[in-house]
Amino acid sequence: MAFDGICVAALRHELDVRLKDARINKISQPEPDELLLTVKTQAGQVKLLMSASATLPLIYLTDINKTSPATAPAFCMLLRKHLTGARIISVTQPDFERVLVMDLEHRDEMGDLCTKKLIIEIMGKHSNIIFTDSEGMILDSIKHISAAVSSVREVLPGRTWFIPKTADKPKTDPTTEDENGFCGRISSCAAPADKALYTSYTGISPLFAQELCHTSGIDPDVPASGLSSDDMKRLYACFKDAMDRVRTGNFSPEIIYEHGAPVDFCALHLKSYEECESRKYDSISTLLQDYYAEKNAYVNIRQRSAELRHIVTTALERNVKKYDLQVKQIRDTEKKDKYRIWGELLNTYGYDVKPGDKSVTVLNYYTEAEETIPLDPTLSASENSQKYFDRYNKLKRTYEALSKLTVEVSMEIEHLESVLNSLDIAQSEDDLNQIREELIESGLIRRKSTQKKIKITSKPFHYVTSDGFHIYVGKNNLQNDELTFKVANGGDWWFHSKKIPGSHVILKTEGREVPDHVFELAAAAAAYYCKGAEQDKVEIDYVLRREVKKPAGSKPGFVVYYTNYSMAIAPDISELIPVTQ
Repeated sequence: MAFDGICVAALRHELDVRLKDARINKISQPEPDELLLTVKTQAGQVKLLMSASATLPLIYLTDINKTSPATAPAFCMLLRKHLTGARIISVTQPDFERVLVMDLEHRDEMGDLCTKKLIIEIMGKHSNIIFTDSEGMILDSIKHISAAVSSVREVLPGRTWFIPKTADKPKTDPTTEDENGFCGRISSCAAPADKALYTSYTGISPLFAQELCHTSGIDPDVPASGLSSDDMKRLYACFKDAMDRVRTGNFSPEIIYEHGAPVDFCALHLKSYEECESRKYDSISTLLQDYYAEKNAYVNIRQRSAELRHIVTTALERNVKKYDLQVKQIRDTEKKDKYRIWGELLNTYGYDVKPGDKSVTVLNYYTEAEETIPLDPTLSASENSQKYFDRYNKLKRTYEALSKLTVEVSMEIEHLESVLNSLDIAQSEDDLNQIREELIESGLIRRKSTQKKIKITSKPFHYVTSDGFHIYVGKNNLQNDELTFKVANGGDWWFHSKKIPGSHVILKTEGREVPDHVFELAAAAAAYYCKGAEQDKVEIDYVLRREVKKPAGSKPGFVVYYTNYSMAIAPDISELIPVTQ
């Protein structure tokens, strides 16, 4: 969920509780559109980060320090002059907008008490940090917005600060709405139910509007004006429950994950995401710090893996084209046996062929049916027979060579697809280094003459079940081989997605009898870390490790097994407990 009014309300509640009566010790401006306030509270010193970045506006409490420029910008200097030592009176959220207003008390040059406001607007590309006097006159802002930039509102020293209302139909603060007002407002809207919610109320995002529809059992695409009275009552009940939690500060922050990657966050629990993995927090600030750190790390890994992904994808496309051509050529060799039979029939019935004949019809003693054989009229029967035997032998040699080549190319395709899966689940630079090492060993990347072999520190995923069984998951093919043939012993269980690239999963038994639900947890992990993880269910093969063999000279991660059990299971690791490496 983006920084909607509910998320800002959670921040307002947390900041008002933790920073009320605290004093600002230090002010810095690490980036042109970013402020870092060091605040002394009764519980100790904390830092408040504010960013008016057009791409990532945010505000939260943090314990991370940032380096400031040697010369402070003018806006930072102005704040230091007025606000160093200032007391935070309150933090408010006007009209449930994506705006926080910090009321600050300080002493002026004469020693008299004065109040100022520091306003943080979290509005995408229109985000800003504005410093005003007690009456709302702008003293300065981190971004200056002139009339040439915005016809709606100027943000310049000497202007009066206000929240712009750009919508044709003014929105209402949802925390002040009653049932009659809600039903009248929504039922008069012809737009779909979810759109009626987020266009009627301030701070309600499209995602949360869909959540309200989902929780109340209403199709979000149904026109709001067509909702029945029962539908409206259920929708209002969900709306009121959410707003009651906002008013009382009963927030439940959590990060939502899909396949190990953070995809969203929310200040209130979202029932529409209940099937996804989530991590709950007590503090919205801690959530935001972790979310953006994980999100940035995930994005950085995707960017850093782009070169390897390009190399692998290019090689994969080339091998797929080669394989398709080889299959077509093998198909063309299917007529080889016909030429051999024609050669044999001409040797048998050659006496029926007269000079100059262009064809001959004889009895095929294999099928007991007559067959017409085309002839070269310039050649004798024996010469035509030899011509067909030559064609047969050529196609036979081609078939034998292609049969071997297609197996090799097919294995190369399987290997490259497994490497792509490894890149999908890589989480760190160490993981990428091990994949790069595998590609060097496979000949897809050349090691520079001055380049030393990188020390590999990446380790497999390690989980433990609630009843103490350890499960290991390989992040790449080198780890797959190590897990299967070095870590696991013959009595452990081995899991892998059926006919889909994926990780080797090892369930350590340690001599214990394995309950059925533990088999299911290990299989679910194998489904989660395979190329088919987007499917509702994935078929997983599992077998005792002693039944798994590695053919000599085969690619990393390639194994064979001839007896196995199978199960279809949903990709899920939510019941597994990660073990810190």
